[in-house]
Amino acid sequence: MSKDFVQIAHDVTAGVGLLRKGAPDTMTAFAALSGAATAAQAIDTKTKELMALAIGIAVHCDGCVAYHTKMAHQHGASRNEVAETVALAIYMGGGPAAVYGADALRAYDQFDEAEPRK
Repeated sequence: MSKDFVQIAHDVTAGVGLLRKGAPDTMTAFAALSGAATAAQAIDTKTKELMALAIGIAVHCDGCVAYHTKMAHQHGASRNEVAETVALAIYMGGGPAAVYGADALRAYDQFDEAEPRK
């Protein structure tokens, strides 16, 4: 099974753009919720993105896995941190989470290849 997670993350962003045009009030509210939920406060943004990734894995959402892996990578998450996040998601979500967890590691590798961390 081969997926282009860079493209999937792009598609998620493009889809949000479509929704902004079709339902601007809803998406403005969603953007505010997203900003408030991911802002660094007691928990830093990187950790929050890893939490969102774990939830995306547990609910079997390709777009969530791609997007939140990308964001975790951009906020400095290491591959090992993603792997530990995957382990927690598997613990909570069982076999199906293992399938999506492997996808998260594939996604991390694709994002790291496209834009290596320094």
